[in-house]
Amino acid sequence: MAGSSVPKIKNICVFGGSSPGKEKKFIESANYLGRVLAEQKIHLVYGVSSLGLMGGVSIAAFLGGSQVLGVVPKALAEGDIIGKTVEEELQVFTMSERLSVMFNHADAFIALPGGLGTLL
Repeated sequence: MAGSSVPKIKNICVFGGSSPGKEKKFIESANYLGRVLAEQKIHLVYGVSSLGLMGGVSIAAFLGGSQVLGVVPKALAEGDIIGKTVEEELQVFTMSERLSVMFNHADAFIALPGGLGTLL
């Protein structure tokens, strides 16, 4: 259609594992994704973790200059089982609220390997 334009994606929500996976290519791809987000000036929304694939994406995006928003249930944040948040952290009460907040802050979504947690 003439004159129409595709809206620019400003925020991408990435779901993925807090482990690096079995293949070295998984973590390399997560790091690459974070760099690409930063190069494209796209902000990252994610489920908080400085570990594994999520750590790879979030750290690379942050170091490249992207804003990074981690959304985490209070119980997980207090347990220190997911590592540290890379930049801004928003604590919520439930996993359902976490998903809702993540969906409301994102223009698009990417799912990386990560087991059942990636789907929740």
